[in-house]
Amino acid sequence: MGILGLSKLIADIAPHAVKEMEIKNYFGRKIAIDASMSLYQFLIAVRSEGAQLTSVDGETTSHLMGTFYRTIRLVENGIKPVYVFDGKPPELKSHQLNKRAERREEAEKELQKATEAGDQSQIEKFNRRLVKVTKQHSEEARQLLKLMGIPVVEAPCEAEAQCAALVKAGKVYGTATEDMDALTFGADVLLRHMTFSEARKMPVQEFHLSSVLKGLELEYKEFIDLCILLGCDYCGSIRGIGPKRAIELIRQHRSLDEVLRNIDTTKYPPPENWDYEEARKLFLEPEVRNPSEIEIKWTDPDEEGLVKFLCGDKQFNEERVRNGAKKLMKARTGTTQGRLDGFFKVLSTTPNPKRKAEEEKKSAANKKAKVGGRGRRPK
Repeated sequence: MGILGLSKLIADIAPHAVKEMEIKNYFGRKIAIDASMSLYQFLIAVRSEGAQLTSVDGETTSHLMGTFYRTIRLVENGIKPVYVFDGKPPELKSHQLNKRAERREEAEKELQKATEAGDQSQIEKFNRRLVKVTKQHSEEARQLLKLMGIPVVEAPCEAEAQCAALVKAGKVYGTATEDMDALTFGADVLLRHMTFSEARKMPVQEFHLSSVLKGLELEYKEFIDLCILLGCDYCGSIRGIGPKRAIELIRQHRSLDEVLRNIDTTKYPPPENWDYEEARKLFLEPEVRNPSEIEIKWTDPDEEGLVKFLCGDKQFNEERVRNGAKKLMKARTGTTQGRLDGFFKVLSTTPNPKRKAEEEKKSAANKKAKVGGRGRRPK
């Protein structure tokens, strides 16, 4: 879910915090990708165009197709992707997971009704709601990425939190996900639409946390409280308080604790046993692996391994798979131009005494020559 309404709130109040970029602008950048979100996008995108791609056993392969070809596209654009996979969900998220399970049960009932009525648009609508990234999807994607030579990071808990930790540590430039809570976890740079921008001809949306905080006129901890008030994965929100009212309250009172002391809780009742303090702690101190202990390394693709894994039962075209492996190798071994900012060095503003003396001597000589040449008319 991420943070409800945050992207629109930023667009309305702090539009300068969002840049629209082309994918080629990230040449030479290391980008941490939220793997589960990426897999979900691929499963949804393929289903919207018809039935899922499957193996001979009827197992879905859409997630593998998306991961293989989109990753190649990123690498061809000079991007160095790092896929980060979710670990166990935090205990506080269980209520949200239960709600999702209930919505899935409801969607299954509605799908059955739509199927009986032969309503194709409704069938498609509820089919999309039933799309879920399974453990098998994730495990197969890990295996594929390793064969492609793409680094994989296993998060102990939330992938967005681990991505944010990698960004803050300078291991990667930004985190690519659709969930806005990457900002709440403290990622300096959030990239939306990265994995499908070319396919859908959409620009990449680049959010800078520092610009977001400045535009919203909030400190980081106040921003976290705003996100909780808007609605996050870890606890409910106060009914009747929308995005604009939420930011007004946080700006006025500067914390959720003070908001609760000053609002009419009979008119705006908080959820029962509202554990916003624990949610705040999860954003401030998430369970992540120490970035300094994580080795991020890109390697040569295993062409034969890819053919063995993707072709045959999974029914991928061998020629296309081999071409894809060659594109990965070319991007890795070819002579690639470095980022433009890598060619420039920051020069000291303190003048070099020797160089300064030479420049003064040269300047004096030029002045003398000009004085000597005055009054002469050109021939």
